[in-house]
Amino acid sequence: MKQFPPTHKSTMLLGVALSTVLVSSLPVHADNDRHDEHDQRNWDHVVLSFSTVGDSRQDPSNPDPTQLDPNTGALSGQDASWLQSTKAWSRMIDAINVQKCQFLFFNGDMIMGYGNAGAPSDNSVDTVVNSDLMKFYRQYGFWRGMVAGLMEKGTYVVPVPGNHETQWKKAPLPGGGTGKRAQAVNENAWRANMGDLILDTARFQNLFGETPANFDTGNNAALDGLTTDQSQLSYSFDFRGSHFAVINTDPVGHDAHAPVHWLATDLAAAQSRGMKHFFVFGHKPAFTYYFGADIPAAPDLPLPGSPAGLDNDVPARDAFWNVIEQYRATYFCGHEHIFNMSQPTGNSRQVLVGSGGSPFEAAPTDATISPTDRYYAWATVEIFESGRVRITAFGFDDHFGRTRVLKSVVF
Repeated sequence: MKQFPPTHKSTMLLGVALSTVLVSSLPVHADNDRHDEHDQRNWDHVVLSFSTVGDSRQDPSNPDPTQLDPNTGALSGQDASWLQSTKAWSRMIDAINVQKCQFLFFNGDMIMGYGNAGAPSDNSVDTVVNSDLMKFYRQYGFWRGMVAGLMEKGTYVVPVPGNHETQWKKAPLPGGGTGKRAQAVNENAWRANMGDLILDTARFQNLFGETPANFDTGNNAALDGLTTDQSQLSYSFDFRGSHFAVINTDPVGHDAHAPVHWLATDLAAAQSRGMKHFFVFGHKPAFTYYFGADIPAAPDLPLPGSPAGLDNDVPARDAFWNVIEQYRATYFCGHEHIFNMSQPTGNSRQVLVGSGGSPFEAAPTDATISPTDRYYAWATVEIFESGRVRITAFGFDDHFGRTRVLKSVVF
């Protein structure tokens, strides 16, 4: 299909990035929904751009084999201690900095978390230092240090809560036993460590000479029957004609559910204000990417074997996706440690970029994966003066080869 010609600032943004990170000659998958009849090269400028990715936390008990030191067979001391996929994530940060986007939306699981961030009853030094509370704060601190340079160089970091931030993996279950359930103390720890970013209007002003409009970071729990404070967990704002909504997909009492009623109200209000583009960011995908399902070698063995996201409750997922489709929004997510871009039911896209460094879903020995299923990947979005939107996915393989353009779509 015909591809749009590069245009002005877009040419500079992607051109500089491509030359800097040494993009190789992997064919670009281009997809254009519509195009103008005349050449837009000289006038259709980029008015706003952002990057998005998620899932950079490390897993010391199940690391990706390609991240282990070939001499020791272990994670680096740094990754084992701070539980961050430092090599992959720092390389992405460098590339995103070169692209000079206004925002980086990080779609959750920036920490290993999964504990109970409540204050321990025993306040002895050893108990406090080794508590889940301190582990949460140390991991948040390391991640915040990694992205601090982006903030100082012009890219505002917008955090999205993930299940590793909100859930306790050993929470008591009503029927007995333990499992993963969101905790109010973990939501509080999120606000304590990310709240200054949600939203710092003074920093917006310093970076861009303007502030976001109609930002809503308040407690919207009642709209969806939630019982804990959702302020700074689900929130939204307008900027340069586009609307951005962040959702908590694992609130207390409603794990793996989107706040559908709040989102529908929020997008309707944004549309009434004249916003032209709608971008939604959450951690868990609406549609699980079964990355082995379409491979001839294993037509009857889809991987993973069960829903990974909001599709654990299909009616609730469908209600969420109907809202996304109604506003022709684009939904960016993570959770699955893999890259995939799809149009599940119609016009709207799900862009899965849970590929920020966490152990890949697909193992190196899987014969059923596509060429990019083991790529560390992020997406960069450009919004043009004409109203066009271009999404370009960049990535590098599990051996840290050259960065490639994995897919590019224009609509």
